[in-house]
Amino acid sequence: MFVDQVKVYVKGGDGGNGMVAFRREKYEPMGGPAGGDGGKGASVIFMVDEGLRTLMDFRYQRHFKAQRGENGMSKSQHGRGADDLIIKVPPGTVVTDEQTGEVIADLVQNGQKAVIAKGGRGGRGNIRFATPANPAPEIAENGEPGQERDVILELKLLADVGLVGFPNVGKSTLLSVVSAAKPKIADYHFTTIKPNLGVVQTDDDRSFVMADLPGLIEGAHEGIGLGHQFLRHVERTRVIVHVIDMSAAEGRDPYEDFITINEELEKYNLRLMERPQIIVANKMDMPEAEGNLEEFQAKLQEDYPIFPISALTRQGLRQLLFAIADKLEVTPEFPLYDEIDIEKAVNRVVYKHEETEVPFTITRAPDGSFVVSGARVERLFKMTDFSREESVRRFARQLRSLGVDNALRQRGAKDGDTVRLLDYEFEFLD
Repeated sequence: MFVDQVKVYVKGGDGGNGMVAFRREKYEPMGGPAGGDGGKGASVIFMVDEGLRTLMDFRYQRHFKAQRGENGMSKSQHGRGADDLIIKVPPGTVVTDEQTGEVIADLVQNGQKAVIAKGGRGGRGNIRFATPANPAPEIAENGEPGQERDVILELKLLADVGLVGFPNVGKSTLLSVVSAAKPKIADYHFTTIKPNLGVVQTDDDRSFVMADLPGLIEGAHEGIGLGHQFLRHVERTRVIVHVIDMSAAEGRDPYEDFITINEELEKYNLRLMERPQIIVANKMDMPEAEGNLEEFQAKLQEDYPIFPISALTRQGLRQLLFAIADKLEVTPEFPLYDEIDIEKAVNRVVYKHEETEVPFTITRAPDGSFVVSGARVERLFKMTDFSREESVRRFARQLRSLGVDNALRQRGAKDGDTVRLLDYEFEFLD
């Protein structure tokens, strides 16, 4: 089965906890602080493996969680950072953050890597909190939670040339006779239900990759028929080869076929019409083909080159392949995404359910309690060691500095009211 789009969940490893520890000295019950920092959590990294051709493996595993960092230790020893989790993907994989809709990686080169979910930093040990006023603090941080994301993986094949056209116009036959590819060929619609790639070599030793893509029908841009399963793969091609059944064996008008397919390309993505297009008048060995070609040429208003061929008898293939190779030599790559936009999306740390506009929100539960939520306060909460009084006081100061106390008062909170954060409850003290 060919799989070219899948949703997966990824989570970076949590940072290791910092430690509260002290140097023991001969005449003092407690010396200076000696608790080390926690290690950094592992990140989830996608890496291109040119040996892969499909996203099928992600059908069986859709959750990936990296390891947490090692906790800090006594004697000022820091915890070890966890090794990053490397996940291999096929070339041409586009990674989109489901929550924001932003593309965070476009992976095309073998060995190319992208950090998809960052590991959390290690919590600081008590050696980091010593001050002249408090030389032996009993305070340390828990590790920062790792970044988590639901992402959409979409495979957009890497091919120089994309064969487009209605089902059963001869695209698979053409690919099979100009390359070593062996696509399935039969006399019925949608024989090709997955893209096929073949390396084509011309007589003058130039080569390029050609993709035989599933046939289009009217409404494909809306997902009708094979819809987006085809259209996403034509986006990377530099040259579009439009194959038309000039024999009109199935009762369709060749020119109407040409117009319909181009409309589907344009509706799906306006930029597809920027690509140079070569028209292949196929099945010229059939009786009606010559007359239909004359009518087609009379109706055609655009200045597209037309190559009459018969993929079955191999008539006209040599000239066609030369023309394609010539066009590729003068046609640049068409980047799918703005690199600056991708960089911004990657650097923007988006945690699952993060409130992007405000650091926290306050709502009322049915039982009358106040519910504080938001990625920032939740992250501070998770990094607080509530077994130590100094850490608890520090957390209270952090909430106050964020404005949580004042916001609760404005919502009507009074002494003794219950405040809930995640699965924990606190008593509000004014």
